[in-house]
Amino acid sequence: MLQFLLPVLFTWSIYAAPWLVGRLGRVAGWHLRRRTHDRRALIVARVRAEEAELEGTQKSPADDDDWENVERLPAGAGRDGDAAAEGWDGVIGFFHPFCNAGGGGERVLWAAIRATQRRWPRAICVVYTGDHDVDKAAMLSRVQTRFNIDLHPPTVVFLYLSTRRYVLSQTYARLTLLGQSLGSLVLAHDAFTLLVPDIFVDTMGYAFALALCDLLFPDVPTAAYVHYPTISTDMLGSLDAGDGHGVNAGAGKGWRGVAKRRYWQLFAALYGWVGGKVDVVMTNSSWTQAHIRALWGASRTRRGKTHAVDVVFPPVAVDELERQIETSAASEARRERIILYIAQFRPEKNHTLILQAFAQYRHTAAGHGARLVLVGSVRHSDDATRVYKLRLLAHELKVKDAVEFVCDASWPEILEWLRRSWVGVNGMWNEHFGIGVVEYQAAGLISVVHDSGGPKGDIVVEWEGGPTGFHATTADEYAAAFEAVLAMAPADTLAMRRRARASARRFTEEAFASRWVGQMERLVELRKGRRGRA
Repeated sequence: MLQFLLPVLFTWSIYAAPWLVGRLGRVAGWHLRRRTHDRRALIVARVRAEEAELEGTQKSPADDDDWENVERLPAGAGRDGDAAAEGWDGVIGFFHPFCNAGGGGERVLWAAIRATQRRWPRAICVVYTGDHDVDKAAMLSRVQTRFNIDLHPPTVVFLYLSTRRYVLSQTYARLTLLGQSLGSLVLAHDAFTLLVPDIFVDTMGYAFALALCDLLFPDVPTAAYVHYPTISTDMLGSLDAGDGHGVNAGAGKGWRGVAKRRYWQLFAALYGWVGGKVDVVMTNSSWTQAHIRALWGASRTRRGKTHAVDVVFPPVAVDELERQIETSAASEARRERIILYIAQFRPEKNHTLILQAFAQYRHTAAGHGARLVLVGSVRHSDDATRVYKLRLLAHELKVKDAVEFVCDASWPEILEWLRRSWVGVNGMWNEHFGIGVVEYQAAGLISVVHDSGGPKGDIVVEWEGGPTGFHATTADEYAAAFEAVLAMAPADTLAMRRRARASARRFTEEAFASRWVGQMERLVELRKGRRGRA
């Protein structure tokens, strides 16, 4: 009898287990809400008290003329005729454990919060961070200094996570992708023990955290702003010998390579399943969009997720760069033979390739007098060690006197380098977008970028019938591009600079804010519709 019952019981368990897990998840979520109820009340009371204290002494974030168009978007309240939508005062949780890193991802975070504040002045923006060494005042000051973004302090709240180590790559000697992803579940649980938000937004790429939110709190809409897919078909392709791209290039040889490929394929399936649970998905480029659609599309369709995966280009200070930096025949005389690379000192940014290419160019007659300036943030000791090794490499290549390292530069310093430089370079294979490249264009630099990813597909493209920069892959190609740019006739150089600047208008902060608010309004409406589902 049992042998006939076992298949029935097994089949039943396949269908019953998800229901059971879902019910247990809701119970756990209910307990977390109950535990954090008092903290939420205290946070709201403190925010309202700070707002009252500042009332009359500091202009409202909605009064900034630069954001007039964002405030008047025909979205949300305007579409539905619901004037009360302007006064939505819920809590939006931004999951960004490394919010003090100072890179392009952080610019997106702070610009998103600024746009949210201007659309919903009474909403509370909670940032879950692991940066315990920086308090709120110092964090907001750094945001202003590094990105020139001013936030309304009362409605920004920082909650500090204690388990960030579980998402660090060095924590996992093996199965790093899986380890970090599972570690993000621990980190997300840490966040929910501090406060359960009304809307939960991941801006760093921790899709598993969003799945946990969906399990625990079905009434909380989730959103992902994806800078780079955790895994992609390009990563799988890089395992093939001779591909030559990425930190795992050629790692598919032998039995270890076969095992690694299978592990990545299984992880990709799991990543796709998790991505299907996210309500609103934004990507930073068409390259990322294509990969996320391929990985998450089927799962999202099965779960009835009707919102399309939309491209929301990251915000770039195009308007300010245009105001601050002149692009004219007169300004050409003030530019120097500087090749500028703005990028965090991370291994995938491939500073080594750019150093090798520069050395190759510098040792030719045409390269005499050229300089390479590397500008980037140093997040931790690993980055500092990387900078040290790059300095050693510059010495070995006999170009140390022509290479300058600028770590943790302020925005005014970056502006000055953009004003002085001739060429802007990017060396990362499959760069997901490339905010630095847009900054080059807006500042009038001629870009030499890797022939892949966002810089190739979205940024350094033909505009007004002509090129806006150069593409390269190898050190030889980069060196040749440096020589070509610096040998261009003055009229051709200025014409390309102007085309590039005109092209950069697609990536303004206003354009980002408009699209971001549109996506956030979907989440607000979802939240209203799900009230009572917890």
